[in-house]
Amino acid sequence: MNPPTARTATGLAATGLAALTAVLVLTLRYEGHSTDPAGLFRWYAACWALFALLPAALRRIPAAHVVPLLLAGAVAVTATGLVAPPRTSTDSYRYAWDGRVQSAGLSPYDHAPQDPEPARLRDPWLFPTGAACAGPDLARIPGDGPVAHCTRINRPAVHTIYPPVAEAYFLAVDRLSPQGARHKPLQVGAGLISLGVTGALLLILRRRGLDPRRAACWAWCPAVPIEAVNNAHVDALGALLAVTGLGLVAARGPGRRVAGGLALGAAIATKLVPAVVVPGALSGVRRWRDAAALLVPAAAFTLLGYLPYVLLSHGSVFGYLGGYVDEEGYDDPSAGSRYALLRLLLPDSWAVPVLVAAMAGVSLHVMWRGNPQRPWSGALLVTGWAFALLTPGYSWYALLLIALAALDGRPEWLGVALAGAAVYVLGPVFGFRAALTATAYGAAVLLVLLASAVRRWRGPDRPSLTGASASARGTSAAAGRPPRR
Repeated sequence: MNPPTARTATGLAATGLAALTAVLVLTLRYEGHSTDPAGLFRWYAACWALFALLPAALRRIPAAHVVPLLLAGAVAVTATGLVAPPRTSTDSYRYAWDGRVQSAGLSPYDHAPQDPEPARLRDPWLFPTGAACAGPDLARIPGDGPVAHCTRINRPAVHTIYPPVAEAYFLAVDRLSPQGARHKPLQVGAGLISLGVTGALLLILRRRGLDPRRAACWAWCPAVPIEAVNNAHVDALGALLAVTGLGLVAARGPGRRVAGGLALGAAIATKLVPAVVVPGALSGVRRWRDAAALLVPAAAFTLLGYLPYVLLSHGSVFGYLGGYVDEEGYDDPSAGSRYALLRLLLPDSWAVPVLVAAMAGVSLHVMWRGNPQRPWSGALLVTGWAFALLTPGYSWYALLLIALAALDGRPEWLGVALAGAAVYVLGPVFGFRAALTATAYGAAVLLVLLASAVRRWRGPDRPSLTGASASARGTSAAAGRPPRR
Protein backbone atom coordinates (compact mmCIF):
# COMPACT_ATOMS: atom_id res chain seq x y z
CA MET A 1 0.00 0.00 0.00
CA ASN A 2 1.43 3.41 -0.93
CA PRO A 3 1.51 6.12 1.76
CA PRO A 4 -1.18 8.40 0.23
CA THR A 5 -3.61 5.47 0.13
CA ALA A 6 -2.81 4.61 3.74
CA ARG A 7 -3.33 8.21 4.83
CA THR A 8 -6.57 8.40 2.88
CA ALA A 9 -7.90 5.19 4.46
CA THR A 10 -6.94 6.40 7.93
CA GLY A 11 -8.59 9.74 7.27
CA LEU A 12 -11.76 8.09 6.01
CA ALA A 13 -11.92 5.79 9.03
CA ALA A 14 -11.38 8.71 11.41
CA THR A 15 -14.04 10.76 9.63
CA GLY A 16 -16.46 7.84 9.75
CA LEU A 17 -15.79 7.39 13.46
CA ALA A 18 -16.39 11.09 14.08
CA ALA A 19 -19.69 10.89 12.19
CA LEU A 20 -20.73 7.76 14.10
CA THR A 21 -19.86 9.43 17.40
CA ALA A 22 -21.89 12.53 16.52
CA VAL A 23 -24.94 10.53 15.45
CA LEU A 24 -24.72 8.38 18.57
CA VAL A 25 -24.78 11.52 20.72
CA LEU A 26 -27.89 12.77 18.89
CA THR A 27 -29.50 9.33 19.21
CA LEU A 28 -28.88 9.08 22.93
CA ARG A 29 -30.17 12.58 23.54
CA TYR A 30 -33.36 11.90 21.59
CA GLU A 31 -36.25 11.39 23.99
CA GLY A 32 -38.46 9.37 21.69
CA HIS A 33 -38.64 5.92 23.28
CA SER A 34 -42.18 6.50 24.58
CA THR A 35 -43.37 9.29 22.27
CA ASP A 36 -41.76 8.51 18.90
CA PRO A 37 -40.31 4.99 18.73
CA ALA A 38 -40.30 5.02 14.92
CA GLY A 39 -38.26 8.23 14.94
CA LEU A 40 -35.90 6.77 17.52
CA PHE A 41 -35.34 3.68 15.40
CA ARG A 42 -34.47 5.90 12.43
CA TRP A 43 -31.63 7.26 14.57
CA TYR A 44 -30.66 3.68 15.43
CA ALA A 45 -30.64 2.79 11.74
CA ALA A 46 -28.40 5.79 10.96
CA CYS A 47 -25.90 4.64 13.60
CA TRP A 48 -25.84 1.09 12.28
CA ALA A 49 -25.48 2.29 8.67
CA LEU A 50 -22.42 4.37 9.57
CA PHE A 51 -21.01 1.48 11.56
CA ALA A 52 -21.44 -0.86 8.58
CA LEU A 53 -19.34 1.45 6.39
CA LEU A 54 -16.32 1.56 8.71
CA PRO A 55 -14.79 -1.90 8.09
CA ALA A 56 -14.12 -1.05 4.42
CA ALA A 57 -11.82 1.81 5.47
CA LEU A 58 -10.35 -0.16 8.36
CA ARG A 59 -9.22 -2.98 6.05
CA ARG A 60 -6.99 -0.56 4.11
CA ILE A 61 -5.22 0.90 7.12
CA PRO A 62 -1.64 -0.27 7.76
CA ALA A 63 -1.37 -2.87 10.50
CA ALA A 64 0.73 -0.57 12.70
CA HIS A 65 -2.09 1.99 12.82
CA VAL A 66 -5.00 -0.40 13.38
CA VAL A 67 -4.84 -0.90 17.14
CA PRO A 68 -4.28 2.78 18.08
CA LEU A 69 -7.17 3.86 15.85
CA LEU A 70 -9.35 1.03 17.09
CA LEU A 71 -8.72 1.95 20.73
CA ALA A 72 -9.23 5.67 20.12
CA GLY A 73 -12.50 4.90 18.37
CA ALA A 74 -13.55 2.56 21.18
CA VAL A 75 -13.04 5.32 23.76
CA ALA A 76 -14.97 7.86 21.67
CA VAL A 77 -17.86 5.52 20.88
CA THR A 78 -18.08 4.25 24.45
CA ALA A 79 -18.06 7.78 25.88
CA THR A 80 -21.20 8.71 23.94
CA GLY A 81 -23.17 6.48 26.30
CA LEU A 82 -22.49 8.96 29.11
CA VAL A 83 -24.16 11.99 27.49
CA ALA A 84 -27.66 11.29 28.85
CA PRO A 85 -29.43 9.33 31.57
CA PRO A 86 -30.68 5.85 30.61
CA ARG A 87 -32.98 6.32 27.63
CA THR A 88 -34.63 3.03 26.76
CA SER A 89 -34.37 0.86 29.88
CA THR A 90 -35.01 1.24 33.60
CA ASP A 91 -32.98 -1.82 34.64
CA SER A 92 -30.11 0.26 36.03
CA TYR A 93 -32.44 1.74 38.63
CA ARG A 94 -32.97 -1.75 40.04
CA TYR A 95 -29.18 -2.18 40.02
CA ALA A 96 -28.76 1.01 42.05
CA TRP A 97 -31.45 -0.08 44.52
CA ASP A 98 -29.97 -3.56 44.96
CA GLY A 99 -26.56 -2.03 45.67
CA ARG A 100 -28.05 0.39 48.18
CA VAL A 101 -29.98 -2.38 49.95
CA GLN A 102 -26.83 -4.48 50.29
CA SER A 103 -24.84 -1.54 51.63
CA ALA A 104 -27.47 -1.29 54.35
CA GLY A 105 -26.87 -4.93 55.32
CA LEU A 106 -30.05 -6.35 53.75
CA SER A 107 -30.43 -9.11 51.21
CA PRO A 108 -31.74 -7.91 47.83
CA TYR A 109 -33.62 -11.20 47.55
CA ASP A 110 -35.72 -10.62 50.67
CA HIS A 111 -37.62 -7.42 49.93
CA ALA A 112 -39.32 -5.91 46.90
CA PRO A 113 -38.62 -2.19 46.36
CA GLN A 114 -42.12 -1.17 47.41
CA ASP A 115 -42.04 -3.18 50.66
CA PRO A 116 -42.18 -1.09 53.83
CA GLU A 117 -39.10 -2.68 55.47
CA PRO A 118 -36.46 -0.93 53.30
CA ALA A 119 -38.51 2.28 52.95
CA ARG A 120 -35.90 4.17 55.01
CA LEU A 121 -33.48 3.76 52.09
CA ARG A 122 -35.68 5.60 49.59
CA ASP A 123 -34.71 8.94 48.11
CA PRO A 124 -36.43 11.37 45.70
CA TRP A 125 -34.36 10.14 42.76
CA LEU A 126 -35.50 6.49 42.81
CA PHE A 127 -38.79 7.17 44.60
CA PRO A 128 -40.35 10.47 43.45
CA THR A 129 -43.61 11.78 44.87
CA GLY A 130 -46.38 14.13 43.85
CA ALA A 131 -46.16 15.81 40.44
CA ALA A 132 -42.87 14.05 39.68
CA CYS A 133 -44.83 10.81 39.27
CA ALA A 134 -46.23 11.92 35.91
CA GLY A 135 -43.42 10.40 33.83
CA PRO A 136 -44.16 7.44 31.52
CA ASP A 137 -41.52 5.17 33.04
CA LEU A 138 -42.59 5.58 36.66
CA ALA A 139 -44.51 2.86 38.51
CA ARG A 140 -47.00 3.74 41.25
CA ILE A 141 -46.41 2.21 44.69
CA PRO A 142 -48.39 2.31 47.94
CA GLY A 143 -47.76 5.31 50.15
CA ASP A 144 -49.16 7.30 53.06
CA GLY A 145 -51.44 10.29 52.56
CA PRO A 146 -53.00 11.77 49.42
CA VAL A 147 -49.66 12.46 47.69
CA ALA A 148 -48.81 10.09 44.85
CA HIS A 149 -45.86 7.78 45.42
CA CYS A 150 -43.93 6.10 42.60
CA THR A 151 -40.57 4.63 41.66
CA ARG A 152 -38.28 4.49 38.66
CA ILE A 153 -37.66 0.80 39.36
CA ASN A 154 -39.60 -1.55 37.10
CA ARG A 155 -41.66 -4.32 38.67
CA PRO A 156 -41.43 -2.74 42.15
CA ALA A 157 -43.69 -5.39 43.68
CA VAL A 158 -41.28 -8.30 42.99
CA HIS A 159 -37.88 -9.35 44.30
CA THR A 160 -34.73 -9.04 42.24
CA ILE A 161 -33.75 -11.78 39.78
CA TYR A 162 -30.06 -10.99 39.35
CA PRO A 163 -27.43 -13.65 40.21
CA PRO A 164 -24.72 -13.16 42.85
CA VAL A 165 -21.85 -11.78 40.74
CA ALA A 166 -24.17 -9.12 39.37
CA GLU A 167 -25.31 -8.30 42.90
CA ALA A 168 -21.70 -8.08 44.09
CA TYR A 169 -21.02 -5.65 41.22
CA PHE A 170 -24.02 -3.51 42.21
CA LEU A 171 -22.73 -3.44 45.79
CA ALA A 172 -19.23 -2.42 44.67
CA VAL A 173 -20.58 0.41 42.52
CA ASP A 174 -22.76 1.66 45.38
CA ARG A 175 -19.86 1.60 47.83
CA LEU A 176 -17.59 3.49 45.43
CA SER A 177 -20.18 6.08 44.37
CA PRO A 178 -20.21 9.59 45.84
CA GLN A 179 -23.40 10.74 47.54
CA GLY A 180 -26.04 11.88 45.04
CA ALA A 181 -24.26 10.50 41.97
CA ARG A 182 -27.47 8.74 40.85
CA HIS A 183 -27.17 6.86 37.51
CA LYS A 184 -23.71 8.05 36.46
CA PRO A 185 -21.52 5.56 38.43
CA LEU A 186 -23.29 2.61 36.85
CA GLN A 187 -22.80 4.12 33.40
CA VAL A 188 -19.12 4.82 34.06
CA GLY A 189 -18.63 1.30 35.41
CA ALA A 190 -20.33 -0.15 32.35
CA GLY A 191 -18.14 1.99 30.10
CA LEU A 192 -15.00 0.67 31.75
CA ILE A 193 -16.29 -2.89 31.40
CA SER A 194 -17.04 -2.30 27.72
CA LEU A 195 -13.50 -1.05 27.14
CA GLY A 196 -12.33 -4.11 29.06
CA VAL A 197 -14.11 -6.32 26.54
CA THR A 198 -12.28 -4.51 23.73
CA GLY A 199 -8.98 -5.10 25.52
CA ALA A 200 -9.75 -8.78 26.11
CA LEU A 201 -10.65 -9.25 22.44
CA LEU A 202 -7.43 -7.59 21.27
CA LEU A 203 -5.34 -9.67 23.67
CA ILE A 204 -6.89 -12.96 22.57
CA LEU A 205 -6.67 -12.06 18.88
CA ARG A 206 -3.02 -11.09 19.25
CA ARG A 207 -2.10 -14.29 21.08
CA ARG A 208 -3.84 -16.41 18.42
CA GLY A 209 -2.27 -14.53 15.52
CA LEU A 210 -5.65 -13.23 14.32
CA ASP A 211 -6.53 -9.90 12.76
CA PRO A 212 -7.11 -7.23 15.45
CA ARG A 213 -9.60 -5.51 13.11
CA ARG A 214 -12.16 -8.04 14.28
CA ALA A 215 -12.42 -6.25 17.63
CA ALA A 216 -14.09 -3.31 15.88
CA CYS A 217 -17.28 -5.39 15.71
CA TRP A 218 -17.56 -4.79 19.46
CA ALA A 219 -15.55 -1.61 20.01
CA TRP A 220 -17.45 0.47 17.44
CA CYS A 221 -20.83 -1.29 17.49
CA PRO A 222 -23.72 1.13 18.29
CA ALA A 223 -25.30 -1.41 20.63
CA VAL A 224 -22.38 -1.05 23.06
CA PRO A 225 -22.80 2.66 23.96
CA ILE A 226 -26.59 2.35 23.85
CA GLU A 227 -27.17 -0.84 25.81
CA ALA A 228 -23.95 -1.49 27.71
CA VAL A 229 -23.12 2.11 28.70
CA ASN A 230 -26.16 4.38 28.52
CA ASN A 231 -28.58 1.76 29.84
CA ALA A 232 -25.72 0.30 31.97
CA HIS A 233 -26.84 -3.28 31.46
CA VAL A 234 -24.88 -5.81 33.48
CA ASP A 235 -24.87 -8.10 30.41
CA ALA A 236 -21.61 -6.38 29.43
CA LEU A 237 -19.93 -7.83 32.52
CA GLY A 238 -21.23 -11.28 31.58
CA ALA A 239 -19.80 -10.82 28.07
CA LEU A 240 -16.39 -9.79 29.48
CA LEU A 241 -16.22 -12.85 31.73
CA ALA A 242 -17.42 -15.19 28.98
CA VAL A 243 -14.85 -13.91 26.47
CA THR A 244 -12.14 -14.16 29.10
CA GLY A 245 -13.19 -17.72 29.93
CA LEU A 246 -13.10 -18.81 26.29
CA GLY A 247 -9.71 -17.18 25.85
CA LEU A 248 -8.37 -19.09 28.84
CA VAL A 249 -9.80 -22.38 27.53
CA ALA A 250 -7.97 -21.85 24.24
CA ALA A 251 -4.68 -20.94 25.94
CA ARG A 252 -1.80 -23.33 26.33
CA GLY A 253 -0.54 -24.84 29.54
CA PRO A 254 -1.90 -26.81 32.48
CA GLY A 255 -4.92 -25.55 34.31
CA ARG A 256 -6.36 -23.69 31.32
CA ARG A 257 -9.69 -25.53 31.50
CA VAL A 258 -9.94 -24.96 35.25
CA ALA A 259 -9.21 -21.24 34.86
CA GLY A 260 -11.60 -21.00 31.93
CA GLY A 261 -14.27 -22.85 33.89
CA LEU A 262 -13.96 -20.42 36.80
CA ALA A 263 -14.35 -17.44 34.47
CA LEU A 264 -17.34 -19.02 32.75
CA GLY A 265 -18.88 -19.79 36.13
CA ALA A 266 -18.50 -16.11 37.02
CA ALA A 267 -20.16 -15.16 33.72
CA ILE A 268 -23.10 -17.46 34.42
CA ALA A 269 -23.36 -16.09 37.96
CA THR A 270 -23.68 -12.64 36.41
CA LYS A 271 -26.64 -13.07 34.05
CA LEU A 272 -27.28 -16.84 33.41
CA VAL A 273 -27.41 -16.20 29.64
CA PRO A 274 -23.65 -16.92 29.19
CA ALA A 275 -24.40 -20.58 30.00
CA VAL A 276 -25.00 -20.94 26.25
CA VAL A 277 -21.25 -20.67 25.58
CA VAL A 278 -20.43 -23.81 27.60
CA PRO A 279 -20.84 -26.20 24.61
CA GLY A 280 -18.35 -24.05 22.72
CA ALA A 281 -15.91 -24.24 25.62
CA LEU A 282 -16.18 -28.03 25.38
CA SER A 283 -15.37 -28.09 21.64
CA GLY A 284 -13.42 -31.20 20.71
CA VAL A 285 -13.35 -32.58 24.25
CA ARG A 286 -13.30 -36.39 24.07
CA ARG A 287 -12.58 -37.40 27.68
CA TRP A 288 -14.86 -37.01 30.67
CA ARG A 289 -11.87 -35.92 32.74
CA ASP A 290 -11.22 -32.97 30.45
CA ALA A 291 -14.90 -32.00 30.46
CA ALA A 292 -15.02 -32.21 34.26
CA ALA A 293 -11.94 -29.99 34.52
CA LEU A 294 -14.06 -27.20 33.03
CA LEU A 295 -17.57 -28.02 34.22
CA VAL A 296 -16.78 -28.64 37.89
CA PRO A 297 -15.06 -25.26 38.49
CA ALA A 298 -17.83 -23.49 36.56
CA ALA A 299 -20.56 -25.12 38.64
CA ALA A 300 -18.61 -24.67 41.87
CA PHE A 301 -18.09 -20.95 41.27
CA THR A 302 -21.76 -20.44 40.49
CA LEU A 303 -22.93 -22.33 43.57
CA LEU A 304 -20.38 -20.75 45.90
CA GLY A 305 -21.30 -17.34 44.55
CA TYR A 306 -24.86 -17.88 45.74
CA LEU A 307 -23.76 -19.17 49.16
CA PRO A 308 -23.30 -15.80 50.94
CA TYR A 309 -26.72 -14.69 49.76
CA VAL A 310 -28.29 -17.98 50.82
CA LEU A 311 -26.89 -17.41 54.31
CA LEU A 312 -27.96 -13.76 54.37
CA SER A 313 -31.42 -14.20 52.87
CA HIS A 314 -34.62 -15.45 54.43
CA GLY A 315 -36.32 -16.11 51.10
CA SER A 316 -35.37 -17.72 47.81
CA VAL A 317 -32.25 -16.35 46.13
CA PHE A 318 -33.89 -16.93 42.74
CA GLY A 319 -36.28 -14.08 43.47
CA TYR A 320 -38.65 -13.34 40.61
CA LEU A 321 -36.80 -15.51 38.08
CA GLY A 322 -39.64 -18.00 37.65
CA GLY A 323 -42.21 -15.23 37.38
CA TYR A 324 -40.05 -13.47 34.80
CA VAL A 325 -39.95 -16.58 32.61
CA ASP A 326 -43.74 -16.82 32.80
CA GLU A 327 -44.18 -13.11 32.14
CA GLU A 328 -41.97 -13.17 29.05
CA GLY A 329 -43.86 -16.07 27.53
CA TYR A 330 -41.00 -18.57 27.35
CA ASP A 331 -43.19 -21.32 28.80
CA ASP A 332 -46.25 -20.45 26.68
CA PRO A 333 -45.40 -20.25 22.97
CA SER A 334 -48.87 -18.95 22.11
CA ALA A 335 -48.25 -15.79 24.17
CA GLY A 336 -46.22 -12.85 22.91
CA SER A 337 -43.69 -13.07 20.10
CA ARG A 338 -41.28 -15.72 21.41
CA TYR A 339 -40.23 -18.50 19.02
CA ALA A 340 -41.50 -16.32 16.16
CA LEU A 341 -39.56 -18.11 13.40
CA LEU A 342 -40.50 -21.57 14.64
CA ARG A 343 -44.15 -20.55 14.86
CA LEU A 344 -44.11 -19.54 11.21
CA LEU A 345 -43.57 -23.18 10.28
CA LEU A 346 -44.91 -25.20 13.21
CA PRO A 347 -47.93 -25.33 15.51
CA ASP A 348 -47.41 -23.29 18.67
CA SER A 349 -47.34 -26.39 20.84
CA TRP A 350 -44.36 -27.75 18.88
CA ALA A 351 -42.16 -24.68 19.37
CA VAL A 352 -40.55 -25.60 22.70
CA PRO A 353 -39.84 -29.29 21.90
CA VAL A 354 -38.38 -28.38 18.52
CA LEU A 355 -36.29 -25.63 20.10
CA VAL A 356 -34.89 -28.05 22.69
CA ALA A 357 -34.12 -30.66 20.02
CA ALA A 358 -32.50 -28.11 17.71
CA MET A 359 -30.32 -26.59 20.42
CA ALA A 360 -29.32 -30.04 21.67
CA GLY A 361 -28.30 -30.96 18.12
CA VAL A 362 -26.27 -27.77 17.61
CA SER A 363 -24.60 -28.18 21.02
CA LEU A 364 -23.65 -31.82 20.39
CA HIS A 365 -22.32 -30.93 16.96
CA VAL A 366 -20.16 -28.17 18.45
CA MET A 367 -18.86 -30.36 21.27
CA TRP A 368 -18.02 -33.25 18.93
CA ARG A 369 -16.82 -31.42 15.82
CA GLY A 370 -15.74 -28.04 17.20
CA ASN A 371 -12.17 -26.78 17.15
CA PRO A 372 -10.69 -26.75 20.70
CA GLN A 373 -8.28 -24.02 19.59
CA ARG A 374 -11.23 -21.79 18.67
CA PRO A 375 -13.91 -22.47 21.30
CA TRP A 376 -15.52 -19.11 20.55
CA SER A 377 -16.53 -20.39 17.09
CA GLY A 378 -18.72 -23.09 18.64
CA ALA A 379 -19.92 -20.68 21.32
CA LEU A 380 -21.01 -18.22 18.62
CA LEU A 381 -22.85 -20.94 16.70
CA VAL A 382 -24.81 -22.09 19.76
CA THR A 383 -25.49 -18.57 20.99
CA GLY A 384 -26.50 -17.26 17.58
CA TRP A 385 -29.00 -20.03 16.91
CA ALA A 386 -30.36 -19.75 20.44
CA PHE A 387 -31.17 -16.11 19.73
CA ALA A 388 -32.57 -16.89 16.28
CA LEU A 389 -34.93 -19.55 17.63
CA LEU A 390 -35.89 -17.86 20.91
CA THR A 391 -36.31 -14.42 19.23
CA PRO A 392 -35.90 -12.41 22.46
CA GLY A 393 -37.44 -8.95 22.59
CA TYR A 394 -34.73 -7.30 24.69
CA SER A 395 -31.89 -5.87 22.63
CA TRP A 396 -29.26 -5.88 25.40
CA TYR A 397 -29.22 -9.68 25.59
CA ALA A 398 -27.25 -9.61 22.31
CA LEU A 399 -24.18 -7.98 23.89
CA LEU A 400 -22.76 -11.45 24.44
CA LEU A 401 -23.43 -12.36 20.81
CA ILE A 402 -21.68 -9.18 19.59
CA ALA A 403 -18.55 -10.01 21.58
CA LEU A 404 -18.46 -13.56 20.21
CA ALA A 405 -19.02 -12.34 16.63
CA ALA A 406 -16.07 -9.99 17.03
CA LEU A 407 -13.82 -12.71 18.41
CA ASP A 408 -14.73 -15.17 15.65
CA GLY A 409 -14.67 -12.64 12.81
CA ARG A 410 -18.30 -13.27 11.83
CA PRO A 411 -19.89 -9.80 11.53
CA GLU A 412 -22.99 -11.22 9.84
CA TRP A 413 -24.24 -12.33 13.25
CA LEU A 414 -24.54 -8.66 14.25
CA GLY A 415 -27.76 -8.64 12.24
CA VAL A 416 -29.31 -10.63 15.09
CA ALA A 417 -28.40 -7.82 17.50
CA LEU A 418 -29.99 -5.26 15.17
CA ALA A 419 -33.09 -7.45 14.93
CA GLY A 420 -33.41 -7.42 18.71
CA ALA A 421 -33.15 -3.62 18.72
CA ALA A 422 -35.84 -3.35 16.04
CA VAL A 423 -38.21 -5.56 18.03
CA TYR A 424 -37.56 -3.70 21.27
CA VAL A 425 -37.86 -0.16 19.91
CA LEU A 426 -40.59 -0.68 17.31
CA GLY A 427 -42.68 -3.05 19.44
CA PRO A 428 -45.05 -0.29 20.63
CA VAL A 429 -45.63 0.85 17.03
CA PHE A 430 -46.69 -2.62 15.87
CA GLY A 431 -48.34 -3.74 19.08
CA PHE A 432 -45.54 -6.25 19.77
CA ARG A 433 -46.97 -8.51 17.06
CA ALA A 434 -45.14 -11.70 16.18
CA ALA A 435 -44.95 -10.52 12.56
CA LEU A 436 -42.47 -7.79 13.49
CA THR A 437 -40.30 -10.27 15.38
CA ALA A 438 -40.43 -12.85 12.60
CA THR A 439 -39.55 -10.24 9.97
CA ALA A 440 -36.62 -8.79 11.91
CA TYR A 441 -35.10 -12.09 12.99
CA GLY A 442 -35.92 -13.74 9.67
CA ALA A 443 -33.89 -11.08 7.83
CA ALA A 444 -31.02 -11.57 10.28
CA VAL A 445 -31.01 -15.34 9.77
CA LEU A 446 -31.04 -14.90 5.98
CA LEU A 447 -28.00 -12.63 6.30
CA VAL A 448 -26.16 -15.28 8.31
CA LEU A 449 -27.04 -18.04 5.83
CA LEU A 450 -26.04 -15.88 2.86
CA ALA A 451 -22.70 -14.95 4.42
CA SER A 452 -22.03 -18.61 5.24
CA ALA A 453 -22.79 -19.62 1.65
CA VAL A 454 -20.48 -16.91 0.28
CA ARG A 455 -17.74 -17.99 2.65
CA ARG A 456 -18.02 -21.60 1.48
CA TRP A 457 -18.02 -20.48 -2.16
CA ARG A 458 -14.87 -18.41 -1.66
CA GLY A 459 -13.14 -21.48 -0.26
CA PRO A 460 -10.55 -21.85 2.50
CA ASP A 461 -7.79 -20.26 0.43
CA ARG A 462 -9.73 -17.12 -0.51
CA PRO A 463 -9.59 -13.89 1.53
CA SER A 464 -12.07 -13.90 4.37
CA LEU A 465 -15.05 -11.55 4.64
CA THR A 466 -13.53 -10.07 7.77
CA GLY A 467 -10.61 -8.71 5.82
CA ALA A 468 -7.73 -10.48 7.56
CA SER A 469 -4.60 -8.54 6.81
CA ALA A 470 -1.61 -9.95 5.05
CA SER A 471 0.49 -9.04 8.04
CA ALA A 472 -1.73 -11.08 10.35
CA ARG A 473 -1.51 -14.05 8.01
CA GLY A 474 2.23 -13.62 7.81
CA THR A 475 2.47 -13.65 11.58
CA SER A 476 0.72 -17.02 11.70
CA ALA A 477 2.94 -18.43 8.99
CA ALA A 478 6.06 -17.15 10.71
CA ALA A 479 5.00 -18.97 13.83
CA GLY A 480 4.81 -22.22 11.88
CA ARG A 481 1.01 -22.37 11.99
CA PRO A 482 -1.48 -22.25 9.14
CA PRO A 483 -3.40 -18.97 8.96
CA ARG A 484 -6.59 -19.01 11.02
CA ARG A 485 -9.82 -17.70 9.52
